[in-house]
Parts: sequence; structure tokens; C-alpha cells
Amino acid sequence: MAIPVLINLAIAAAVLAFMYRQQANHATFTVRVFTGLGLGVVLGAGLQAAYGISAPELKTTADYLDIVGSGYVKLLQMIIMPLIMVSIVSAIIKLRNATSLGKISALTIGTLMATTIVAAAIGIVMAKLFGLTAVGMASNAAEVARGAYLQGKLGDAQSISLPSMLLSFIPANPFLDLTGARKTSTIAVVIFSIFVGMAATGIHDKKPDLFASFEHAVHVAHAIVMRLVTMVLRLTPYGVFALMAQMVATSSLADILNLINFVLASYSALVLMFIVHLALVAAAGLNPLRHARKIFPVLAFAFTSRTSAGSIPMNVQTQTQRLGIPEGIANFAASFGATIGQNGCAGIYPAMLAVMIAPTVGIDPFTASFILPLLAIVAIGSVGVAGVGGGATFAALIVLSSLNLPVALAGLLISIEPLIDMGRTALNVSGAITAGTITSRVLGETDMAVFNSDAELSEEAGSKAA
Repeated sequence: MAIPVLINLAIAAAVLAFMYRQQANHATFTVRVFTGLGLGVVLGAGLQAAYGISAPELKTTADYLDIVGSGYVKLLQMIIMPLIMVSIVSAIIKLRNATSLGKISALTIGTLMATTIVAAAIGIVMAKLFGLTAVGMASNAAEVARGAYLQGKLGDAQSISLPSMLLSFIPANPFLDLTGARKTSTIAVVIFSIFVGMAATGIHDKKPDLFASFEHAVHVAHAIVMRLVTMVLRLTPYGVFALMAQMVATSSLADILNLINFVLASYSALVLMFIVHLALVAAAGLNPLRHARKIFPVLAFAFTSRTSAGSIPMNVQTQTQRLGIPEGIANFAASFGATIGQNGCAGIYPAMLAVMIAPTVGIDPFTASFILPLLAIVAIGSVGVAGVGGGATFAALIVLSSLNLPVALAGLLISIEPLIDMGRTALNVSGAITAGTITSRVLGETDMAVFNSDAELSEEAGSKAA
């Protein structure tokens, strides 16, 4: 290994050691996440300034940082399915009421879909204000290759219909879905868990002894899984540091400046939609600033990791332990929000792309005859978008192909895709949390004592006891 790489890794190790000392000194979880975020930006910028973006030393260093960053994401992905299953089964056993289950599902999905339509509308307005258009944009080799790739994926997008997507939610093989093998595995596990929970409640009166045994087993499994979640979440600040350092070190400033108009338009739309989320929280009778402060750590992780699905464990923990939302509602919101109605990936992004590309084929995108079908297609296309990096691309393919727009032009944005995707993913997670918050408040289930407290995630309690 080259000496410059060893020096780089030694610096990274020193930063990780400093962050460990923060944990040992009981610094709050939020402070440690802020620290990881900031130090990651500093290290990444320093590495790129020292070596240049194409230097082999930079690539090797980024590969080693990826062990920490992607390794943390994989650990989170490891506990997603067990968390969803035991939490939803446990919640249904406590509910024992199909009506409540229906209300939770309807309110959660309804909020996600409605906010996605609002997000798309904001994306259209921002595209207009910033004058976004693909007319006359030049392509380099990478962008042409990306366009060809998207064109090749067009058939997959066109083959999907709403009935087939809804059918894919049904778990024909729940054991396969527990491995996360399909794009819709998350929702499939939710549905399977609902059936298991309802089957258990069905024997409550007929076979109370068996029900009691099953309830105890679920309680034990739930306790173990939640302890596992706590153990993994302790690593969040380190994961955020490594992911951010890697992202900043490998991002091209020249490419970002070349498409700065789209970057500014995108982040303006993302910020406005985040304000909409806070307005909904305020309308529900909650303090929006307190809400924003409490959800920051999970948004920071979503921003750096670019995975909505991987954020589910931390999303659930944040809703239950910091916002006072019941576990059943939190799991429904986090799980559905990782697949349905993603405000950033399935709302803002495809709407802005459609408006940007439409003029290249002689279509005025700011007419009712274009905007109304666009909003309808965005809403329908937002169902089943995969909650991982790349989900936005698939959503864009669905929208652009449905409007008969050239999908290859979306490849023009490949150089800034990671930067935009970071903000989109954070907004997706914010939308899921907002759905859980609204649902909980409407049903009168929010524990205001928890919301109004300054409690941190259970990661803090665990680290202090360790």
C-alpha cells in the first residue's frame, strides 16, 4: 500500500478515535452525528484538494472508507426485515382491531401520495423559475453512455402497470421477501406480517394458551431485534463520517458548476417541500422546530447514505423514541414511505425532468394539458419505487415514457446525480416521518410527553450503560 494512502487512512482513523472519545464522554447522539457530518466534509474536501479527483491514491482511500460507510449501511439493511416483521406483528397483537389497522394504512398511504403530488407541483414551479431546459445541452461520453443505459431500461418501465405493481406486493414466497430479493419485498413483508398478526389475534379467544405462548415469543423476538437495532445505531456517526468523506472526495466540482442551475433548482424545491412537511406538522398541533431538530440525525444519515430503505430502522427509532409515535404506526409509515410516495425521488425529480425535456420535442410544459397528466402519472408512478439508490431513475423512466418524452436525455444529469440523490433521499425519509406524525396525531395516539422531552435515541442510554 502506498505511503500517501497509509497517511490518509491514519488521519481517518484518528478522526474515528476522536469520535469514539465523544461517545465515551457521553456527547449527545445529535452532536456526534453533526460532528461526523462536518469532519467527513472536511476530510473529503482535503483529500480532493491534495490529490485531485482522478488520483489513484484518492480512489484507494475512498475504497477503504467505503468499508466503514457501506459496511454500516449493510448492517442496517440486515435488520430491516426482522424489525418490520416483529414490530408489525407485535403492534397488531396489541391492536386486535382491524378497523384501526385500516385507518392507519389509509392515512399513511394517503399522506404519502398527497405530499408526492405537492412535491411534483413544487418541482414544476422551480423548473419554471430557474428556466430549466435540455434544449442545446451538450453531451460527453459518460452522459451518452448513461442515456443509452436508460434507453435500454425503458422496456422494464413500460412493462409495469399499476395492477401488476399492486399484485407484486402480495408475498407469494414470504421467505424470499424476507431476504429482500425483490424491489417490493418491504411491502410484501408488511403484508405477510399483517396476516400473521391477524391470524394470531384470531386464536385469542379460541386458544388462549397458544395465543399467550405466541405473544410471549413475539415479545422476546421484539426485545432482541430492538436491542440489535440499538447496537447498530451506535455506529451511525462513524457511518455518516465515512459516507460523507467518500462522497465529497469523489465529487467533481467542475461537473457540479456546469449544471449548477439544475442543482440550485433541485435543492430549492427540496427545501420548499421540507417546509411543507413542517407546515403539516404545525397544522397537526406540534412544534415544527422541535420536530425538525428531533429528526435531524436520521435525515443526516439518509442524506449521506442515499438509501430510504436502509434508513428504516433509524426512522422507526426516531418516530417512537423522539416523536412519541406508536410503534405500529411508525413501522407502517417507515416501511410504506420507503416504497410508496417518495417525495424526492418519485415527486420532485421526475416532474422537473419532464418539464426540462418536454421543449426538446416541441411541447410547452407549462400548460394544463401537460401539467395535469404529469401530476397524475407521478402519483401513480410513485407506487412501488425501490427505496434504494436508483429508485429515482426508475420513477423518471415511468413518467418520461408515459408522456412519450425521450428518456435518454435524462443521462445529461449523470455527473450531478449523486449530489441530487442525497437531498432527494433525505426528503423521502422526511416525508415518511411526516406521514407517521400526521397519522398518529389524527388518531390521537401521539405521546406528547415524549415529543416535548429532550430525550435522545436509546443508543444514548445504551452507550452510557456500556
